[in-house]
Amino acid sequence: MIKRKQVKQRGKIRLSEYFKNLKDGERVAIVRELSENPKFPYQLQGRSGVIAGKRGGAYIVKIMDFDQEKTHIIQAIHLKKLK
Repeated sequence: MIKRKQVKQRGKIRLSEYFKNLKDGERVAIVRELSENPKFPYQLQGRSGVIAGKRGGAYIVKIMDFDQEKTHIIQAIHLKKLK
């Protein structure tokens, strides 16, 4: 079941979203950009984690899954900085 964006939300994504800089130790929320990659894992949607590093154009994010810490490599377009 792939959900789609509404008509008013579709369109070009700002380039600043692709190239935003996040520092190690920053908290981020994972919000999948529907127009970018349809194979994004559903279980990561809405989770929050900590930036652990950068790999190419993507970021390594540490997420707590119950009592285990897991790492995921996620593109910057799917990450939103938390305060």
